[in-house]
Amino acid sequence: MNIITLTADGSNTLYNETIGEHYHSKHGALQESKHVFIEAGLKFASAGKNEISVLEVGFGTGLNFILSLEYCISNNIKLNYTSIEAYPLTLDVINQTGYSEYVSEQTWATFIANYEDALKDEQTLLPFCNLEIPYKTLADFDIDKLFDVIYYDAFSVQHQPEMWSDEIIAHACSFLKPGGTFVTYAITGKLKRAVKANGFNIEKLPGALGKREMLRAMKV
Repeated sequence: MNIITLTADGSNTLYNETIGEHYHSKHGALQESKHVFIEAGLKFASAGKNEISVLEVGFGTGLNFILSLEYCISNNIKLNYTSIEAYPLTLDVINQTGYSEYVSEQTWATFIANYEDALKDEQTLLPFCNLEIPYKTLADFDIDKLFDVIYYDAFSVQHQPEMWSDEIIAHACSFLKPGGTFVTYAITGKLKRAVKANGFNIEKLPGALGKREMLRAMKV
């Protein structure tokens, strides 16, 4: 069961009772998503581009997606967004998050209208946005295209250690283009070594509120 929980910045997250963890930082769901995935990930990776492809590991509530879409609309960037989700939330639960207040009415309405269909097949939300949410685990995911940026937003290693193994990190990294960006809220010695072993240059950045550091890596 998922329980709506208020975080310190006034935005909501969900507490997953099965996993035993929140979907976002208790210090602020909105600020974490913006800091890690939009500012350090999308904004960095899309600089100078008019089209960007994102692979997200863990669609969850859709917060990273709607913020990415809003950013791309504002900056005239076409967004191709693929997000793997093994345990998709119901539309009713997503509607309860209150995230509609953080994006335009058009962005939210378009997302909600296409969410359930995107779990089955790629959807064109707007002329400049495609969304697909493969309903499977990362281990079972395969696709014949490469991406500009990976948002690695799995639950923490304490609660979902299989998502942080060397093998699964290598599998995720294999979907990134040369010159592409891997970004995640986490940073450990083991994670840095795993990413570096797959041909990446590692960068430590200041973390979102409540975390000292985060990881960004560029594929050579």
